[in-house]
Amino acid sequence: MTTGIGGSSTTQELAAIRPWANPAPPIGNEERQARLDKARRLTAETGAGALLIGAGASLRYFAGISWSASERLVAMLLPVNGRPIVIAPAFELGTLEAELNIEADLRLWEEDENPFALVADAMRETGQSTLAIDPAMSFLFVERLRRAAPSLDIVEGSPIVDGCRMYKSPAEIALLQQAKSMTLEVHRRAARALAPGIRASEVTRFFDEAHRAIGAPGGNSFCIVQFGRSTAFPHGLPGDAALREGDIVLIDVGCVIQGYHSDITRTYVFGEANAEQRRIWNLEKEAQAAAFDAAQPGRPCEEADAAARWVLEKAGLGPDYRLPGLPHRTGHGIGLSIHEPAYLVRGDRTPLATGMCFSNEPMIVVPDQFGVRLEDHFYMTDNGPAWFTEPSHSIDNPFG
Repeated sequence: MTTGIGGSSTTQELAAIRPWANPAPPIGNEERQARLDKARRLTAETGAGALLIGAGASLRYFAGISWSASERLVAMLLPVNGRPIVIAPAFELGTLEAELNIEADLRLWEEDENPFALVADAMRETGQSTLAIDPAMSFLFVERLRRAAPSLDIVEGSPIVDGCRMYKSPAEIALLQQAKSMTLEVHRRAARALAPGIRASEVTRFFDEAHRAIGAPGGNSFCIVQFGRSTAFPHGLPGDAALREGDIVLIDVGCVIQGYHSDITRTYVFGEANAEQRRIWNLEKEAQAAAFDAAQPGRPCEEADAAARWVLEKAGLGPDYRLPGLPHRTGHGIGLSIHEPAYLVRGDRTPLATGMCFSNEPMIVVPDQFGVRLEDHFYMTDNGPAWFTEPSHSIDNPFG
């Protein structure tokens, strides 16, 4: 039996979990003000007079409002000069005031009123005619705004939003570190709780309960549990598989701490690995290490992806996205969104810089047999990449 796999139970492991001892502090007012100042500067550089941010991760980033997007407009208009303006339904005033973490003017609308007219009015007051739009805002909302303010020149706000959110502060990195460390600890305990016949749904439920017990109030943000042949499909197959001796186990799971995500994958064998499982697992670890080593300050993001693929191609896998081999990008940015710019993929020439945070997961798929994905995350420092979580040790002792 692989070291650290099996021998315990979900009941025992849950009972042993304690709340996280040193929670990272929340984002402070000074940092949030610095974000607004940077967004104003970037907005001016694009030639726009204001930035419109809709409900979702970016509104949380700039204003502390954690609401998800819905059919009702909730947004912040950030003029290059002047106070932010938050536009929201009037009946949400109490909740809005409880969450808002910046000084802002409030413009509220009743259910039978047009909230986009409020945006148009506010833009007229600024004297500006060019508005940068949150790239995550729905097409429907943008079209309604065009109808309400046909004279506005609407431009995409990605250079502004990404130019802020891609580069994490020390406070953000601390929150990401907590989320990822917690998930890795739950991974260790889940591996010990495995037993023949356990269902994927039982493992998912354990992760959710364990994440809550360790200090993630929402439990799992997502959870993919795969056994055997299902691991040959990057996001699994339908059904509720039962674990058997000799199965490859692939578990990809995360939680959220104050909006910041973890996303960690471990792959190992329940029992003894055969020669082919061992060969592919070792190649996966080598490819992950090559991507990490290639992620150097100033180099384009795509070089990390190329380094991982070079390892696989030397071993006769691929090339490109062909199978057996790596069917998707090597990594993605992570923060308040689980997938966000920049990306470790061919064609993304964004220069790597201090504060950027990435997954590193160059999965290998052997079609219709099994797959191996080792996913850890790193953040960029002035001197190069640094791991959030220690990579898996070996197929025989994955957790060290």
